[in-house]
Amino acid sequence: MPWRVIKSDQFMQDVDDVVLVIAADNISAADALAQQIHQQVDSLADPHFPRRMGRKPGTLELVVQPDHVAVLQQIDTTVTVFNLMHVARQNP
Repeated sequence: MPWRVIKSDQFMQDVDDVVLVIAADNISAADALAQQIHQQVDSLADPHFPRRMGRKPGTLELVVQPDHVAVLQQIDTTVTVFNLMHVARQNP
């Protein structure tokens, strides 16, 4: 049975912010990036899909593309995605 994936409002806003910046130069690339991010995060429903220990205790990270990671927490069979952050940024 697949795990439950919850995308927080903050995560959704972070994705929108990144997409808007990229769309200013290339709408097709922005759309493709948004689709890639959501597909990667949706893949967390598979308990074997790779994730790594987060920078903050109690969190995990999913590298959704080389420059961005999703910050998440897993409790039992529920994965909550809190943020999308650029790898150069400090963890919120």
